[in-house]
Amino acid sequence: MTKYTIMSTKSVYSIRIPTSFRKMMDEMDDVNWQEEIRQITIKLIQEKRKKRLLENADGFRKKMKDVESSKLIREDRDDH
Repeated sequence: MTKYTIMSTKSVYSIRIPTSFRKMMDEMDDVNWQEEIRQITIKLIQEKRKKRLLENADGFRKKMKDVESSKLIREDRDDH
C-alpha cells in the first residue's frame, strides 16, 4: 500500500471588508476577485519587502562609511 503526502504551497488569509464593498464586488460577476486580490497582495508584499531590504542595505552602507577600506583590505590579506 502506497501512501502519498500532499503538501500545499499556499495558505489562506482572510480579511474583512465593509458589506457595501462586498455587495459591489458581487455585482461585478465578470471580475475574478480572488485572483485580482491575490495579484495585488503579492505585488504589495514584494514592493514592501524590497523597500525594507534596501533600507537595511542602506543602513549597512552608512555603517561601512566609518570603516577605512585600507583597514578592511589589510585584515582580509592577513586572514589568508
